[in-house]
Amino acid sequence: MRSLLFVPGDSEKKLEKGLTSGADVLLIDLEDSVAAGAKAAARTITSAFIAKARVLAARPKLYVRINALETGLVEADLDGVMAAAPDGIMLPKSEAGTDITRLDAKIAVREATFDLADGSTRIIAIATETAGALFGLGSYRGASRRLVGLAWGGEDLSADLGALGTKEEGGGWTAPYRLARSLNLFGAVAAGVTPIDTVYTNFRDLEGLEAECRLTARDGYTAKMAIHPAQVEVINRVY
Repeated sequence: MRSLLFVPGDSEKKLEKGLTSGADVLLIDLEDSVAAGAKAAARTITSAFIAKARVLAARPKLYVRINALETGLVEADLDGVMAAAPDGIMLPKSEAGTDITRLDAKIAVREATFDLADGSTRIIAIATETAGALFGLGSYRGASRRLVGLAWGGEDLSADLGALGTKEEGGGWTAPYRLARSLNLFGAVAAGVTPIDTVYTNFRDLEGLEAECRLTARDGYTAKMAIHPAQVEVINRVY
């Protein structure tokens, strides 16, 4: 697992394009990229896409980013997509290992309901999106056998902090976000799962993307999330 490409769960065109992107994982999004009024339709589109794509001989892993636990949307998200047997679920705004344990239990119920193999659905957590979450990064070890990766993100963390910005003039992350990136790395390695770097938002700047990939790969990251298919080749090559 090197490249993880976000694709909106309500866009059939972008989902189909994602299959040919070369990404190791498609992160089919039901959270930030889908408006509140479109979430029900996105679940239907996502489920149909997974059911069709999972039988292909050569395909990326298919993960669904559901909404955060506190939104009240998780049950509907899981009910809407688990019948299609996604390879995994991504949990945003995870606060600690206990959130993964809670999600594990919810997934287990759906695996039993839809006659899926017990434990077959994996979990990736985005583990730095609130200030409190940084204090939980040492708690993921042993939280669930499903957990395969910890990712970090700066944009939601910035909103939680009330920050005026996240980047230095030269483009690097400011100190709070470098700390989040480091703690996520430590937490992932301690838990025995893949450390996943955050997205590089300027998808036209492939040189900047490559420089950031090399920086984080130097430190120990082995995967990175992407927001555009053009970024996948760089990420795969560097990692």
